Amino acid sequence: MSGATSLLKDVFGFDGFRPGQEEIVEAVTVGENVLAIMPTGGGKSLCFQLPAMMRDGVTVVISPLIALMRDQVRALQEAGVGAGALTSGNTPEETDAVWEGLEAGTLKLLYMAPERLAAGSVMGMLKRVGVQLIAVDEAHCVSQWGHDFRPDYLRIGELKRALGVPLAAFTATADAETQAEIIQKLFDGTPPRSFLRGFDRPNIHLAFSAKNSPRNQILNFAAARRGQSGIVYCGTRAKTEGIARALNEAGQTAIHYHGGMEAEDRRIAERRFQQEDGLIVAATVAFGMGIDKPDIRWVAHADLPKSIESYYQEIGRAGRDGAPAETLTLFGPEDIRLRRTQIDEGLAPPERRAADHARLNALLGLAEALECRRKTLLGYFDETDVTCGRCDLCDTPVDTFDGTTAVRKALSAMLRTEEWFGAGHLIDILLGNETDKVKQRGHQSLPTYGVGKEYSKPEWQAVFRQMMGRDLIRPDPSRHGALRMTDAALPILRDEAKITLRRDSIKAAGAGRRPAVKAMVNEEDAPLLSALKAKRRGLAEAAKVPAYIIFTDRTLIEMAETRPVNLDQMAGVSGIGAKKLDSYGAAFLEVINGEAEMMHPQRRKLAGREAGDVYDQLMETQAGLSRGALGTEKPLSCSASLLAKVAQLRNADLAAIERILGERRTERFGAAFLDVLKAAE
Repeated sequence: MSGATSLLKDVFGFDGFRPGQEEIVEAVTVGENVLAIMPTGGGKSLCFQLPAMMRDGVTVVISPLIALMRDQVRALQEAGVGAGALTSGNTPEETDAVWEGLEAGTLKLLYMAPERLAAGSVMGMLKRVGVQLIAVDEAHCVSQWGHDFRPDYLRIGELKRALGVPLAAFTATADAETQAEIIQKLFDGTPPRSFLRGFDRPNIHLAFSAKNSPRNQILNFAAARRGQSGIVYCGTRAKTEGIARALNEAGQTAIHYHGGMEAEDRRIAERRFQQEDGLIVAATVAFGMGIDKPDIRWVAHADLPKSIESYYQEIGRAGRDGAPAETLTLFGPEDIRLRRTQIDEGLAPPERRAADHARLNALLGLAEALECRRKTLLGYFDETDVTCGRCDLCDTPVDTFDGTTAVRKALSAMLRTEEWFGAGHLIDILLGNETDKVKQRGHQSLPTYGVGKEYSKPEWQAVFRQMMGRDLIRPDPSRHGALRMTDAALPILRDEAKITLRRDSIKAAGAGRRPAVKAMVNEEDAPLLSALKAKRRGLAEAAKVPAYIIFTDRTLIEMAETRPVNLDQMAGVSGIGAKKLDSYGAAFLEVINGEAEMMHPQRRKLAGREAGDVYDQLMETQAGLSRGALGTEKPLSCSASLLAKVAQLRNADLAAIERILGERRTERFGAAFLDVLKAAE
């Protein structure tokens, strides 16, 4: 894999693979069928981009969103890789450039949306341009019962059969059921080589909080992270606009995003989020899947997500650069009631509804967890070897109590009112509140009337919410949302089982935590980091690309901390490949040092590599021999491009040097140059 390692450094600027990447790259490169399940931010795209560069022919990449494709193509082009996309968002010039690259054989990666496969001409076109590998991003979209189903993903299996080429499928979220569906529909049921790279994102802090003035909880969480890019996911379009307005009134810079906006307004919002530092987007879940922004520092959910898979994918948009990131998810009984009703009133068959309730139960189990959230989250994906220390329950263990008696009293109140009422009326009965509704129905005469006075109304609300979260009670759509008991509650009602509940803290989870980003640079480096970001922003605006296409936050932080003084040192910074060093190295050195080192373009291409040092020694040797060994001959020199070629020779001899320099120059410089090359081996 030496070729892959070399490309990894020279093109992408990375000294080594992330855990699990190398074995996947090797399998894809040699043409195995591959299914790779890797956490968001784990480097999935590199696992098909690098093999595409090493294999003959074109790799076609099926990806679900135009914004995501455009981002990846721009990043590859910036790194000097032949890549293009055929999308409905292309300009005529972009489409022409793609066809020219395909015809010239310079295009290695061709991105397409799955909807394009519906066109009858596409199969023939892909055969004609020499497609040798299919890469499928977000492969879980093939699952008909998943949260991101895309019908045209079902055509990919047909494409594989028609082209007769290997297929590599990648996803971050796939439980066992979805994995089986992917294998059946993309690989015709023949198991591919599978890689499960773990689901943990250890850099992301997990936190949940019961709703208590939820808008203020979101505002406080954002205020503690002022100046950081973040996303607030909301359950309704109206709420995205309301929260964005409240954030702006609080002095933050925020915009909203939802499917009801005009297409151009959505594009403007996406572009602003990509290019502006510290912008917050309040959005429905339609936002983010196509945003490959690596430095989102936090994600908050103002409402409970649909499932544990949705939650995992949405929080996974934070911290893709591997630096610390934070999350906060708010939830309440209304969220639980809404999600249950959506499942029960949906069109899915009964067995599917049961599976959806089970998935929601997994998320509610995470929300109501009594110990480590990461352990609960990863346990859903069958991971048991878990270390955490980065969740609210590890930060502050919860205060629990034996809730068996409280739950039995609540269940008794439900049964004695024949399961026709919601939590509000049941709490009035338990507290002995003689409301009009209680008196009208004669419920003040029930044995359970007033038996729950040991708890306050907010405490009873927490008990009912936790009962819903544990799936002991559910809203009944046929009874207008009245609560009914599930079979899981029977052992507790009969006093055959105990249940532990948590005492709720009304303090918003995470609101008082020190923002993770503060630890990313020390006070001494902070001003330089700000200056580097300003330079990046200017270059990004001039090129009309997202800021992270130039350099990611992580790369700028390393620059600020290591303060390289020349291009050779700059090449050692993670995330700076040869093309980016050539394009931007001098500009950022000026910010760091006040001036940039002058360097011949041919030498600049070798910066940071062993050949760069050899080039410098060859230059010095040439200077000493420019008039011959005795200093009496006519001046003679080699061009920079010739020296660069010699510097990159391996296992050289005089014949190899002569093939580059010719006879006359070899006569003067050959032996001395050979000594330099031998000393460098």
